[in-house]
Amino acid sequence: MRIAHAASELFPYLKTGGLADMVAALTGALVDQGHEIAIFLPGYRSVLDGPAAKGAKLTHRLKIEMGDAFLAGDVLTLTPRPGLRLHLVCREEYFDRKLPYWTGERDYDDNDARFIFFQKAVAELLRLTDFKADIVHCHDWQTGMLPLFLRDAERRYGVTLALKTVFTIHNIAYQGIFPRKSFALSNLPEDLMSIDGLEYYDQMCMMKAGIVFADLVTTVSPRYAQEIQTPLFGNGMDGVIATRIEDLHGIINGIDTAVWNPAVDASLPARYSVENIAGKALCRAKLLQEFGWDQKFKGPIFGMVCRFTVSKGLDLVLGAAEFFAQHDCRLVVLGGGDKKYEEAMRALAAAHPDKIAVSVRHDEATSHLVEAGADFFLMPSLFEPCGLNQMYSQAYGTIPLVSKVGGLVDTVIEATRPAEAGTGIMFPPTQEGFNAGLKQALALYADKTGYAAVQRRAMQRDFSWKTAVAAYEKLYSEVL
Repeated sequence: MRIAHAASELFPYLKTGGLADMVAALTGALVDQGHEIAIFLPGYRSVLDGPAAKGAKLTHRLKIEMGDAFLAGDVLTLTPRPGLRLHLVCREEYFDRKLPYWTGERDYDDNDARFIFFQKAVAELLRLTDFKADIVHCHDWQTGMLPLFLRDAERRYGVTLALKTVFTIHNIAYQGIFPRKSFALSNLPEDLMSIDGLEYYDQMCMMKAGIVFADLVTTVSPRYAQEIQTPLFGNGMDGVIATRIEDLHGIINGIDTAVWNPAVDASLPARYSVENIAGKALCRAKLLQEFGWDQKFKGPIFGMVCRFTVSKGLDLVLGAAEFFAQHDCRLVVLGGGDKKYEEAMRALAAAHPDKIAVSVRHDEATSHLVEAGADFFLMPSLFEPCGLNQMYSQAYGTIPLVSKVGGLVDTVIEATRPAEAGTGIMFPPTQEGFNAGLKQALALYADKTGYAAVQRRAMQRDFSWKTAVAAYEKLYSEVL
């Protein structure tokens, strides 16, 4: 099959979360299966300046209709590997910025124009190139209107650009909602700005467009597919989801075992595996040294890597300050995002420098070290569509502590007593639940035999894309 993927981020070019990892791993696995893949990505400044995009060549100059104006754009193309072509849609006005979506404090005011331009450019490129797509796979709100732009271009030019479209909801909390006037930039028929179309409480919603107009809708775990049908997790979209129940599929993500595998991970000070785990102790010592602590410390190390947003349960971590202060343990937190949480987490570390370290930055190598060097990995998410770190953690022999929500339920087996099958600790997403989970972790860590058994079971699980890619292939074939 010929499959086009459009996304707002892609590892290793640009990553703010799991979306980048998922799109990279899925497209790579599809190429491994013999499919021909094209990926469309905005040409952000950091992408163009990064080493991964070196060698990209100018292949197209576009003129895109945006309301009453036509705006120019360039397309840089590279071939990272046989069977995979990457197109970078460039326009300095829209994408030459330090951060992809926001200033660091608020969303960019012109995100509507930026991503309408990007989606129209993808449709135009599918018309101009020789890539005749069987499937166009759209990811999250930034590509939610692409199915409409494809069908509109087909009508205008009398061509077929895609046999079928698939829209994946990675996080329904981020919906791409803009003022009603933004619809004028789409140049789509006015009747689409209705309750049966893009209209959402007298505004325009890109996420709704993808849900309503794609041929199939997927999300990134079976549990999350069920959750978003409810008012609690649907973020106001549960009614829209209800119209597509027969076309909604939950497929759990895999992990890229060429990148996330302690046996081959070149970013680690030592490699290890379930058969020979000795190298994990060296990673642990390196993590302690990295954050200024005694490498011979014997207590448990808790690690956390995430975007600093309310959904990641940072309030639960802040609320457990007394636990970390009272017990002989260490906490390492890596990430960034909401300024409120950045300041709060820095203050927590400053109050307990002998126990807690917080690094406010996005650093891929350090995230690997945290996964390998910690004894427990914290994911107290209030909701979690899929989550990848809980799978990374199990692969790296680091016991995950996770909330009982979304994809975490689908991928972690609860280590109850007796823990005959468990691979992690699970708790309700409340302060009481999280505190109880932390205490359970202390008890498990004190039981060296029990801890080793849970660790071994976790490392033996198969989270590769082998199963997930087969599910996507089946879905693509069925919709075709």
